[in-house]
Amino acid sequence: MSGRLPPQIRITYCTQCQWLLRAGWMAQELLSTFGTELGEVTLVPGTGGIFTIACDDALIWDRKRDGGFPDAARLKQLVRDVAFPDRDLGHSDRKQPA
Repeated sequence: MSGRLPPQIRITYCTQCQWLLRAGWMAQELLSTFGTELGEVTLVPGTGGIFTIACDDALIWDRKRDGGFPDAARLKQLVRDVAFPDRDLGHSDRKQPA
């Protein structure tokens, strides 16, 4: 990533809904996959049912807009598509049968 800052992930979760563990698990999944390629993964407490994930300035998941929560494979694909478009995710990239 010459000349470019490493991607920053921001996971905003609802404290009223007690989604901290879910947010933490998703952060762990991203750090396990991308490691030091990421600049940071930040957990941001919020209210009102919010659960959003942004990669740099791109909103890649919104619970209300996208209907629930992404599974780990989908989340990794979304981050990869924004931050590392040429990267192969191995088994997470295998296409599901139609």
